[in-house]
Amino acid sequence: MKYTPLNPELFQLNRRRFAREMKPNTIAIFNSNDQMPRSGDQFFPFRQNAGLYYLCGIDQEETMLLIFPDCPKDGHKEVLLIKRTNEHIAVWEGHKYTKEEARAASGIEKVLFLDEAEQLLNEMILLAEGIYLNINENDRYLSEVETRDLRYAKYLRNRYPAHNLLRAQPIMKKLQMVKSQFEVDVIQHSVDVTGKAFRRVLEFVKPGVWEYEVEAEITHEFIRNRCQGHAYTPIIASGKNACVLHYVDNNQQCQAGDVLLMDFGSEYANYAADLTRSIPVSGQFTDRQRAVYNAVLRVLKEARAMLVPGNILEEYHKEVGKIMESELIGLGLISRDEVAKQDKDKPAYKKYFMHGTSHHLGLDVHDLCLRYEPFRAGMVFTCEPGIYIPEENLGIRLENDILITDDGPVDLFRSIPIEAEEIEELMNAGVLS
Repeated sequence: MKYTPLNPELFQLNRRRFAREMKPNTIAIFNSNDQMPRSGDQFFPFRQNAGLYYLCGIDQEETMLLIFPDCPKDGHKEVLLIKRTNEHIAVWEGHKYTKEEARAASGIEKVLFLDEAEQLLNEMILLAEGIYLNINENDRYLSEVETRDLRYAKYLRNRYPAHNLLRAQPIMKKLQMVKSQFEVDVIQHSVDVTGKAFRRVLEFVKPGVWEYEVEAEITHEFIRNRCQGHAYTPIIASGKNACVLHYVDNNQQCQAGDVLLMDFGSEYANYAADLTRSIPVSGQFTDRQRAVYNAVLRVLKEARAMLVPGNILEEYHKEVGKIMESELIGLGLISRDEVAKQDKDKPAYKKYFMHGTSHHLGLDVHDLCLRYEPFRAGMVFTCEPGIYIPEENLGIRLENDILITDDGPVDLFRSIPIEAEEIEELMNAGVLS
């Protein structure tokens, strides 16, 4: 891993919080992600299971974590199982955690090799009355790929049919939605690196550059700052491409007069940042582009102000829709008559603003959440309104990451340029000097 390991106190805190939510005399089992085959003997880059990482900080394949707060066996309330290395692995794959290193990274005293733990696992499971399993419960996850956790769940159901199998994800969602100061600090670091990349791009973009060249500038800044890379596939969309919400081809040339929409964020120690900016390729917005840009910015500012404890995501989105509705009327994109006659389930503003405004952010760019729970201090949300006008080859989205506190929202991107005039000034600094 490129990043500096995080303080193990974070993972110790997370395990204590999880253990407090467990039913009496139960064990929780978390598995690492698989190494995903690419072709032949190649694998896609490894990305750790967010739940396992959240609880122990081990960033390596073939890892298992056991949490059993009521375990009567001395010294086994927490057990970490890691991959055993050998000379062949060391030569071909490189260094793997030693037991001492895994103990230091996780704060877990009992560390064993996974291949020597079958008897212990059986004993601990038989001592427990129920087993918490970490099955992916993202409500938008519909994949045919079977995870390591899911395979293990099937094995346990067959091997221990009389045990009560329990869901870890409701607990994980409850915990991961509210960030500790440790987590806020690492997200802020990801945000700061993302801001560096954006400033780099402002100096680089001009008519004739290619979208992939812009992506390369961003990637360069991420890697040189010890990030794993991008937290998600970056969107570098110029002109009409900005009207495709998940455009990732990034293979067109940026033309004079276009607006370039860039949606990207770094990943540091598995924690994500998520930024969107829309900038004029020529260094100057046209009057129409500026009008649309400022409309989106006004929506962002009003939406950001509503990210406070007590609000609920679905209701928040409806209120932001009303703000956007007013801006679209002002831009002449929809009329008051259309609004008066609109289907409440298909509001008129959705023609030009068809996605939600905010989502949770953390160990995933779309982090675990309980969608209908009220906002609480410690939650981190994106705030990303946009207006997309295909007939004008113009799409503008602006996005910052917001920490909810009891004293009001804190914009983690507060030091990153967003005002139209500031963008233009920075893009033309070299030309004017």
